[in-house]
Amino acid sequence: MAIKVGMVSLGCPKNQMDAELMLAKLEQAGYEITAESGLADVVIVNTCGFITDAKQESIENILEFAQLKKEKQIKKIIVTGCLAQRYQQELADELPECDGVLGLGANGDIVAAVEQVMAGETVRRFPSRDSWPLEGSRMLTTPHFFAYLRIADGCDNRCTYCAIPGIRGGLRSRPMESVLEEAAALAAGGVKELVLVAQDTTVYGRDLYGESRLPELLRQLCMIDGIKWIRLLYCYPEHVTDDLLSVMATEDKVLPYMDLPIQHASGKVLRAMNRPGDRQSLTALINRMRRMVPGIVLRTTVMTGFPGETEEDFEELCTFIKEARFERLGCFAFSPEEGTVAYDLPDQVPEEEKYRRRDIVMEEQSRIADAYNESLIGRTLTVLVESFDKYAECWFGRSTGDAPDIDGKVFFIPESRVQPGDMVQVTVTDTMDWDLIGEMIV
Repeated sequence: MAIKVGMVSLGCPKNQMDAELMLAKLEQAGYEITAESGLADVVIVNTCGFITDAKQESIENILEFAQLKKEKQIKKIIVTGCLAQRYQQELADELPECDGVLGLGANGDIVAAVEQVMAGETVRRFPSRDSWPLEGSRMLTTPHFFAYLRIADGCDNRCTYCAIPGIRGGLRSRPMESVLEEAAALAAGGVKELVLVAQDTTVYGRDLYGESRLPELLRQLCMIDGIKWIRLLYCYPEHVTDDLLSVMATEDKVLPYMDLPIQHASGKVLRAMNRPGDRQSLTALINRMRRMVPGIVLRTTVMTGFPGETEEDFEELCTFIKEARFERLGCFAFSPEEGTVAYDLPDQVPEEEKYRRRDIVMEEQSRIADAYNESLIGRTLTVLVESFDKYAECWFGRSTGDAPDIDGKVFFIPESRVQPGDMVQVTVTDTMDWDLIGEMIV
């Protein structure tokens, strides 16, 4: 009987890409991959180690499986991902229940690691990140009609609050030929939507070609038959060029949607974050984007409670949010991370105040999002059908303005037979919190 391997992958889509590469290697080696991790022989916890909440979630998952191991429901536990890379031997020492702890550079050795732990060995492997695979055969963990496409990883921006460069290293772009080959294979397998991801998507290719090649990559991706939508996540504001916006405006497959994490609007706070720009430059950028790409949906992320953020800085952020009126916005409280410059900065903001400010931002964004959703009533949207909601007794999907997992849904009752992966026309009739309600047009 084949050994059963289960995997729980936490954190961002980039981590999910690592999981899919490892799962494909295990399947090719003859292991049975099971979605019921609690019934597996070996459980792989692919961790996130970005901020405190993510680290806590990773540790809680490990401890839950440690209990199942104690109860002999599972046999072995292997920890991979960013937490394992970041804390390495410390994690191995403090969680001896883990039979294997692998840094990112050991992802390609996952088959050997499973073999070793099943043979009773304890595996601790932390090779150079240079051997960390970014491409190869994948076992998709997304629905068959959309897939994440990693075009690069690592980051050269060195924001003072961010642990990612220390975990994943500097920018590593994939050769364009490799990205296009993978995209064509995904399309041949039925994928209609590609969601492009990297730590900083907008600088794709700079390390390989001496300049950003994202606009050229997008043009080439648009030539692949079967791909209907191409969505951009993780775009650094200062690297959004007119060439990129022109591609978005002229190529129908490139969606008028951009994830543009700005983090703040106060020039003083942004400088302390080692990020360029200020409220004026960000306003100019957003105006330029909306002028060049009419109807663009902008998603952003902001942070409250960064060290030294005064009440005046926070008020400037709130004023900017009210003026910019991002269609999508998420806010998180500053998390001091070991090994980052911001960890030891003076004038740390009290925890309670960080979260008070975060709640104020999200209350304001709720009003902005409600107004935006109400403005869509009466409009007909193209919706990519995802699934049937048995509780609401209707189908749901995503419009061009909705990224998977992070944005809202469009709920509708079909006028004819539909199935996941179909693209249908839905006229919006009402709103419900962050979601839309509509009627399908035949």
